[in-house]
Amino acid sequence: MQYYEDIEIGAVRDFGSRTFTEEAIIAFARQFDPQPFHIDPEAARKTAFGGLIASGWHTAAVVMRLLVDSAIDLEASLGSPGFDDLAWLKPVRPGDTIRGRMTCIDKTPSRSRPGIGSARFMVEAINQNDELVMRFTSIGIMRFRNPAQT
Repeated sequence: MQYYEDIEIGAVRDFGSRTFTEEAIIAFARQFDPQPFHIDPEAARKTAFGGLIASGWHTAAVVMRLLVDSAIDLEASLGSPGFDDLAWLKPVRPGDTIRGRMTCIDKTPSRSRPGIGSARFMVEAINQNDELVMRFTSIGIMRFRNPAQT
């Protein structure tokens, strides 16, 4: 994400990848989502998933980290008021590598705060088989590079 003026509706940006390990899946889940299919490989084999899977929140946290590291300009970003339509579409398993992609779907300059605007992005996580595993719509608030032009 760049300054507001740099964002183009329809623009697609890839932003990094990360491989999930069994150890990381279990560690995250023990702390934040301790369900058997996230923390116990043996118990997970007996579930509908047929094996250990990452918590959806783990997947979302990894995507957020990739986004911050690769796509958010820390000078321009003013955070986000939230997101919509979070969907976990396929399980993420040990050894899976997911990559992030975001597409700008809309942008609007602020009517009440000159010098800032918001943009909506479809954020997607795609595994090594090019399967969509997660998606959500995010709203980013950002500064204009040149606030005098607003």
